[in-house]
Amino acid sequence: MDKKVLLVDDDEKLRKLLGEYLEGYGFKVIALADGSMVPETIQAKSPDMVILDIMLPKRNGLEVLKDIRMEFAIPVIMLTAKGDDEDRIVGLELG
Repeated sequence: MDKKVLLVDDDEKLRKLLGEYLEGYGFKVIALADGSMVPETIQAKSPDMVILDIMLPKRNGLEVLKDIRMEFAIPVIMLTAKGDDEDRIVGLELG
């Protein structure tokens, strides 16, 4: 059985590149361009982990992470170009 990864990033080129990379290692990739449907997608598709960009349109990744943590204990890797200590601390505090 393939491991499933939910990849949430608004950058289409990066999403495609990272998706192809992960698929090359046997992962099934479920990709979303924003965080609006993340909890519903986790519920419906049961991914094994989430790769979540912090800088998303509409709702940022930290807000989406709060929603994830309210319902699921799934592993989340935060993907970001930001290097602020505050963002790192908030991300770690949210799990």
